[in-house]
Order: sequence, then structure tokens, then C-alpha cells
Amino acid sequence: MEKIMVNKQNSICIRGSKTLYFDPLEIGPKHDADYVFITHSHFDHFSLLAILEIKNDHTVFITPKDIVEELLSVGIREEYIMVVKPNQKYVLKNLEFQTIPAYNLHKKNHLKEAGWVSYIVSFDNIVYYIAGDTDVTKESKEVKCDVAFLPVGGTFTMDCLEAASLCNIIKPKLAIPTHYGYVVGSYADAQIFKKKLDKSIACKIFMKEEKKNGK
Repeated sequence: MEKIMVNKQNSICIRGSKTLYFDPLEIGPKHDADYVFITHSHFDHFSLLAILEIKNDHTVFITPKDIVEELLSVGIREEYIMVVKPNQKYVLKNLEFQTIPAYNLHKKNHLKEAGWVSYIVSFDNIVYYIAGDTDVTKESKEVKCDVAFLPVGGTFTMDCLEAASLCNIIKPKLAIPTHYGYVVGSYADAQIFKKKLDKSIACKIFMKEEKKNGK
């Protein structure tokens, strides 16, 4: 399996035949990104500073449309920006992926009409589900994947119990909790998530408790 790292919030890196980043945040200078996927424009998922620290001359950015102007403003060329919409399938040279909508069911923090996304990425013969910020939706319950990255912090997303329930429905081989310890949620939420999983599902926890900031 590729090397996986969760840095902060939904900041994920998967290294294999290529290097993929999702919602990079506080990474540090690396300039090694082949592809950067952005789920939505909230500050804890879209950081221009982090993007500038990981991009190189050939990095491809995959993003909803509301982020494009900011990417262009820091010198990223239009030909390296791929705009995505929910419920679509895409094929690139080294990977295939599809998008599903990421949204809240009863809150206004993440509206379905915003066009924000979760990604289902097929890469080096492994299928990854990167949920981003979402509640448990009808679309999320239909996901088929090997590895699932699910938010557990609650408030702005599904909470740890809801995330575990979703995981037990879609049954990945490996589950990784995200989105806790920085804005909302705690390391304890990640531990509860792990305890509530079906015993057939492996779980890896990366992040520790961090100081929370306002959102």
C-alpha cells in the first residue's frame, strides 16, 4: 500500500507512483505535489500558503470552481487547474476519480448548492474515499472504497458516532478519522470512532489533540 499521512484537519498526503495531496494545511516546504485536490474553500481546507509550499512547475490542481480565481492570483496557470463538479467521473494519466456532493443535511455551513465535493480516487489499484466536510448523506452511503477518510469532529460535519455508522455501511478495509482537534472535535472522538467500527475494518489514527481555533 502507498504511504499515507494525515497532517491536520483534512490535510492528507498519499505517496505512490505519484504524490497526491488533499486539502493541504501547514505542510512545510516540499514542492513534491503531482496532484492537489481541494474539497472546498473554507480556510481549514484551502490554504494558499500550503499550496505554494508543495507545488512545483507541473502540479495539477483539482478543485471546485469557487477557488479558481485565488489559484490564478498566486501565479498558477489555468492549464494546470481542473475544475470539478459533483457526481462526475474523471480520467487522468495516472489515476481515475469521481466526485460526489459534500454537504450538511440540516445546517448551512456546507450547502449542497455550493458544489463542494468528496473525492473517490482510484490510484495504484487502491480506491480512496476522501469525504471532506459532509454529513452522512445518501451519496456517501453508496461509496465503495478500500480506504475511507471520514470527518469525526461534529458541529460542521458528521460526528464520530455518525462516521462510524457510515463506515460500517460502506465497509472499507481501512478507516482513517479526520477533521478533529483543530477547530472542533478531539482526539477522544477519533478513539470513539475506532471503537465503534466493525471488527472487520482496520483503523489508523494519525493526528493528536491540537489547540482549537475559531472558525
